[in-house]
Amino acid sequence: MEADRKRPRRLRCDAEQNRDRIIEAARGVYEREGLSASMASIARAAGVGIATLFRRFPTRSELIAAVFEDAMERNRAAAVAAGERGSAWDGFREYVATVCGLQADNRGFAEVLTMNFAGARNLEKARQEAFAAFSDLIGRAKAEGRLREDFAPEDLLILLMANAGVLAAATDAAGEASRRLVGQMLRAFAVDAEEPLPEAPAPKRLLRGMVRGRRGGGC
Repeated sequence: MEADRKRPRRLRCDAEQNRDRIIEAARGVYEREGLSASMASIARAAGVGIATLFRRFPTRSELIAAVFEDAMERNRAAAVAAGERGSAWDGFREYVATVCGLQADNRGFAEVLTMNFAGARNLEKARQEAFAAFSDLIGRAKAEGRLREDFAPEDLLILLMANAGVLAAATDAAGEASRRLVGQMLRAFAVDAEEPLPEAPAPKRLLRGMVRGRRGGGC
């Protein structure tokens, strides 16, 4: 009788450990390979069978949501913090640089930021709160006379898609190329285009990164 009572508890503990192991493994795989990584490769990295993985996460979307909830929360927190800056324009610049930096730090999250996961409630709630905070920042930066009147919230999504492409293509020079892109876009968004630009990647370094990207060398 005592053994029967202990067994369900042990099974629950094992299931929770498997779930944590899968999430941790998927986090590393997605960071290196992006969201195109196979479920089988994640199962191998976690040291579990593919059937175990699908019991914990029946769909790729559920796994992706579990892996990136914390990163999306950091994105939300960054947007809120930027909105608390005394200068809305400084907050705007800070948030744009931060969210593009989050993309640069994680190849998988670079893709997640430009996708929608309607069934992932926590993920989408954090995304929507970040969007609301950023939208408020846009209005205030325009009122300061620093942000172009024709800037639309959707322009950030376009920038994130462009940044994701740069990160995927530039590989070795990804960080420098991304910062250069962000600098160029902040100039374009400003009423007075006086924002200093980050240094451009060295031509050979950028070319080498592009070649590696075409060969599937990763970021």
